[in-house]
Amino acid sequence: MNNPFRVLAVPFFASGFAALIYQVAWQRLLFVALGVDIESVTIIVSTFMLGLGIGALAGGRLSDKLPDRTLELFFTAEFLIGIFGLASPHLIGYVGTLTIDEPRIIIAGANFLLLLLPTTMMGATLPILVAYMVRSNGNVGLSIGGLYFINTLGASLGALSVGFLLFYYFDLYIVIYLAATINLLVSAFILASFKLRSL
Repeated sequence: MNNPFRVLAVPFFASGFAALIYQVAWQRLLFVALGVDIESVTIIVSTFMLGLGIGALAGGRLSDKLPDRTLELFFTAEFLIGIFGLASPHLIGYVGTLTIDEPRIIIAGANFLLLLLPTTMMGATLPILVAYMVRSNGNVGLSIGGLYFINTLGASLGALSVGFLLFYYFDLYIVIYLAATINLLVSAFILASFKLRSL
């Protein structure tokens, strides 16, 4: 397409929207294992921050090594995030059951490691798409600024929606499945675009 940003803006907005739904929803799931206190909040926030940071580094390195496969990498990340999202209520519950009699630090560490995988993939999406955009238009500033803006806008609206709308009408599991569905739809869009050779 002549303007790849227009093609990728909506799916990347949706990706950010889903990411903040996960953050809020997974926080509520962790309340069961860790209680409603500052420690559980700290775990989910620090896991997201560390995962995003590791993912950004990994995504940048993968994009350098596979410059012609950046959209495939984005598809894979979104697909795996969606699959993890579908399984996450059961996985978090299972980890909670396994560690129920363990010290608090073990429970926290187990959940931290569990959520590090999807958050790392979330962090990888921005540098992967930036690499694609830079190869497409040659403008680093526009690529980073535009993608970061659209993803952050999606994340902001995701946080607002989950807090003021989604939890009002749906239970926790349905909200998480909605976020997972968004990721899978994003990956399906990218896959369809590959088949049509429109990107």
